[in-house]
Amino acid sequence: MALTKYERRIRIKSRIRKIVSGTEARPRLTVFRSNKEIYAQVVDDVTGVTLSAASSRDKDISSAKATKIEVAKLVGKSLAEKALKAGIETIAFDRGGYLYHGRVKSLAEGAREAGLKF
Repeated sequence: MALTKYERRIRIKSRIRKIVSGTEARPRLTVFRSNKEIYAQVVDDVTGVTLSAASSRDKDISSAKATKIEVAKLVGKSLAEKALKAGIETIAFDRGGYLYHGRVKSLAEGAREAGLKF
């Protein structure tokens, strides 16, 4: 029997997480995408701490009238600014089992434009 979309994404996500791990020197930028919103956070997996986070539900981003792809780019820029303030310059990108396309790609491009290296 075929896997559901959710089961397939979880399987892909676990394959990615075997390889991508966040450290204090190079934390992991993880993405969660729902139908309406997009969330991203920078995580240190060694200590299990979220160092910075941003989402499309933040007040400055949710007030912007834009498409979901444009909002994802704003989330990436916002997260990168917060991470740079916290002293984080390089990260490992975790796409969370989603294809690197559309909103996930837009978020990554926004983070790169704002100064994160990955």
